Amino acid sequence: MRTIAILGAVGALVAGVALPALASSKPAPAQAATLQQMAFDDAQSLVVASEATSAPLERGTYSATTPDEIAKKKAEEAAKKRAAAAAAAARVAASTRTGGGSVSDADLRLISAGSGAIRYPLAQGSYYVSRTVGGGHEGADMVAPAGSPIFAATGGVVRVSSESFGAYGVAVVIDSVVGGKRVSTTYAHMTNGTRAVQAGQTVEPGQFIGKVGNTGRSFGAHLHFEVRVNGSLVEPIGWLRANAG
Repeated sequence: MRTIAILGAVGALVAGVALPALASSKPAPAQAATLQQMAFDDAQSLVVASEATSAPLERGTYSATTPDEIAKKKAEEAAKKRAAAAAAAARVAASTRTGGGSVSDADLRLISAGSGAIRYPLAQGSYYVSRTVGGGHEGADMVAPAGSPIFAATGGVVRVSSESFGAYGVAVVIDSVVGGKRVSTTYAHMTNGTRAVQAGQTVEPGQFIGKVGNTGRSFGAHLHFEVRVNGSLVEPIGWLRANAG
């Protein structure tokens, strides 16, 4: 009997100690938590889908939405640039009709109207042709007011840029390759001090290179313009009409 009593006392003691421990190990009932509380507890920032906004989309510099509208917009802008270049050339010609004048920063920014690999060396409408190749004359005399801007008919490398190039007077010669052919263009009788390019320099089509003058073997202000293709002399005005853009 004493043994049974002892065992009962020990069992009661064990139960009293174990039950509280088991009770404390049970998980606490879950409580509702907001996203803000979860963010605070986890030290993280949550983004709710309803709060996210998409970045604005840009169409570039054109407001047009179709290829045709974009092409039309580009063509309009190109036309404006050509008109501005022609107007600038006309202003320079008008301001220097009495002849001469050194090259200014405004001159160097000039570019001829038109596009393509071949351009007119003088702004169209600013000159008339007095004579072309024939009778020992190897170019076209494009008569224009002294001081009118002259542009490179082709892009290439300047071979000659001289204040005294024999009978040519102040002159520039540019060597180019256009359509797989060697093209050499000569610009003569320029005004002293107006050459804007030097020998060895690379130029672009339509780039300003000097001003019309009356130097060398010349009678009256004009541009003497020569063209050679693969070494052979060609008639410059017909060549311009067939190729210039």
